[in-house]
Amino acid sequence: MVTVYSLTALLAAYLFGSIPTAVWLGQAFYGVDVREYGSGNAGATNTFRVLGKKAGIAVMLIDIAKGYTATNLAYLIGMSVTGPQNSVVFVNYQLALGVTAVMGHLFPIFAGFRGGKGVATLFGMVLAVNFPASMLCVLVFVVVLLITKYVSLSSICAGFTFPLSVVFLFQVSIKSEVLYGMCVCILILVTHQKNLERLLKGKESKVYLFKKKTN
Repeated sequence: MVTVYSLTALLAAYLFGSIPTAVWLGQAFYGVDVREYGSGNAGATNTFRVLGKKAGIAVMLIDIAKGYTATNLAYLIGMSVTGPQNSVVFVNYQLALGVTAVMGHLFPIFAGFRGGKGVATLFGMVLAVNFPASMLCVLVFVVVLLITKYVSLSSICAGFTFPLSVVFLFQVSIKSEVLYGMCVCILILVTHQKNLERLLKGKESKVYLFKKKTN
């Protein structure tokens, strides 16, 4: 059902997603536009690469919060419209709001429509929609990152974990959530196309969570 409340929530979700955390933080505290360095993306990974761990962690947490907050705007639309929290309609509203926030991150109105890849914002959305599946994604991300040191590969593996887990492990019956999981895989592959090319060529940059040992 399209109402003034739902349209307002969609607009708010897009604006939440459009907050260019990496750009604003980099310019305010470092005098740097991260889009001019590294991979050129306004996201957490490039912030880690360009500005370091502290800035990268801050951007990542805020971008996750963007997706989580935007997705949970479904509560503000009202249960009379969406139905119970576990209803198909409620989840559909969550998915619509979350996707809108991700699109805001990809094409932020506050930063000339030049955003990041949306992985952290996407995770915030997943966190709000299916907490157990999101925790499994985190586990896969961390394990792959510790083993390979590639954030891009870790993000791709975590992205594919979500649809597989909701179908085979958690056996989610809401078709829209399953379809969304498949779309997540496609989105991550599209946004990480250049990363995949660099991975295949062995030129992808690594991120070390801990200090690299030197002899």
